[in-house]
Amino acid sequence: MIWTIVGAAVVIGGALVLIYVNYYNKIQTLSNRIEEAWAQIDVQLQKRYDLLPNLVNTVKGYASHEKEIFEGIANARAGMVTGSRQARVEADNMVSQMMGRLFAVAEAYPDLKAQENFKLLQEQLEGMENKIAYARQFYNDTVLDFNNVVTTIPGVWFAGGRGKEDFLEIPDEARTAPKVEF
Repeated sequence: MIWTIVGAAVVIGGALVLIYVNYYNKIQTLSNRIEEAWAQIDVQLQKRYDLLPNLVNTVKGYASHEKEIFEGIANARAGMVTGSRQARVEADNMVSQMMGRLFAVAEAYPDLKAQENFKLLQEQLEGMENKIAYARQFYNDTVLDFNNVVTTIPGVWFAGGRGKEDFLEIPDEARTAPKVEF
């Protein structure tokens, strides 16, 4: 009888250890995946950061009077390389807004739209925007998985005080199309 109780305690204890190890590893893996997803966003933002001066210089020749847009892009671009994750996200949102305005300005210049260099840069930026959108989606999907594990039972018991991660969200001002008037 005593051996049955000892055997049951060992089996239950072993099962609890396996459950703990499983959830600990799952939480660690998801946490690492969130960091990797952010790093992928960072890589795409850096590529866009490097491409922007070429686009701005191409448009500058045609629309030199749009100084505010060029300064806005330069300021946002500077903010993309320094600061916290949140500061970089805010700078990225500002770049997205300014790029929308820049493309709206370019629409007013048929010669610019037809220029091969501009077309190539625009295509590269559109591709970059698609990659950034995908990277953001992957990041948010990973954050959702992590948050589900650390806020539901039994994961919450093994989270070790880890709280929910924040999603990347688009600010309200970025949800509206830029308005450009000539």
